[in-house]
Amino acid sequence: MASITASYPWTTAPLIAGAPMRLISGPSMVHAISSAGGIGFLAAGTDVSTLPENLSTFQSLLSASPIPGAPSDVLPIGVGFIVWGADLTLATKALSELPLPPAAVWLFAPSSSSELNSWASGIRSATKNKSKIWVQVSCIADAIDALKVAQPDVFIIQGADAGGHGRYASAGLISLIPELVDAVRLYCVTNGVGVPGFIAAGGIADERGVNAVLALGADGAALGTRFLAAEEAVIRKGYQDAVLRAVDGGNSTVRTDVYDKLRGTVGWPEGYGGRGVVNLSYADALQGISFEENEKLYKLAEGAGDKGWEEGNARMTTYAGTAVGLVKTVAKAGDIVKELRGEIVVKRI
Repeated sequence: MASITASYPWTTAPLIAGAPMRLISGPSMVHAISSAGGIGFLAAGTDVSTLPENLSTFQSLLSASPIPGAPSDVLPIGVGFIVWGADLTLATKALSELPLPPAAVWLFAPSSSSELNSWASGIRSATKNKSKIWVQVSCIADAIDALKVAQPDVFIIQGADAGGHGRYASAGLISLIPELVDAVRLYCVTNGVGVPGFIAAGGIADERGVNAVLALGADGAALGTRFLAAEEAVIRKGYQDAVLRAVDGGNSTVRTDVYDKLRGTVGWPEGYGGRGVVNLSYADALQGISFEENEKLYKLAEGAGDKGWEEGNARMTTYAGTAVGLVKTVAKAGDIVKELRGEIVVKRI
């Protein structure tokens, strides 16, 4: 744990990372997370065109409100890319033109080993090896493959409970973390390479979850669903309200491709789906409604704004993990980080 926080000197153990949620994790939220001793990740996702503007906005925020302990040679944040759909050339251009590169780059969902290799080497070249490479994995095979082709500095171990996109075939963190950590350490010792850090993700929403993954062998935790209820999140009120209403995430959420098809966000590598709150769009698909009719209803809901998430009539996608039932209140992102570290006492019902 000490070694991973030492790599990011403004952070406090245990390391708390804000996941790079596409369209939601913007400059204000990542600044707030990093200011509280965590590491916020800007979401480039598949659309790298917004990255220069978001990084410029973050640098303005940083100038107005510096982060204590931030190093002089990197920005005290990360950037996350959805590898299969992002443009590597644009990404490396944007990063190479920065006065300071981000401290970390999160790589997720490559379509092949060679693609992951190209991204890792491209990022390292563009940032002169200043940006540490974080690679998200959900199984041991992916982790060993990533070691061979990308030599990541940090693994994000994503369990089956995670919201948003992940592998259908994945275990819960309680078994995945220790088995994957053991396998990676054995590989590294056998092959004489450094052991990366380990950050757990999926089903974590409070201090208890953070403590659990630390006990299992992780160095810290990455969260998405909890930060959907951050004041700084770039999120529709209807979406946020749907997150706050949801309970019993094991039953109220599902990993599926229904929402991707309705939203037109297709192209994910085989074996990936998005976990979201069950709604009428999913229920109708399950009952056999034609895709054309379901899509028509979805577009009508989309045009209705926040009413598209209205209780009892919700059709709009609400990506969230199984810990969604633990998300009860909207709070400042910095306070969420402090809650997760146990620095603020939260009354539980």
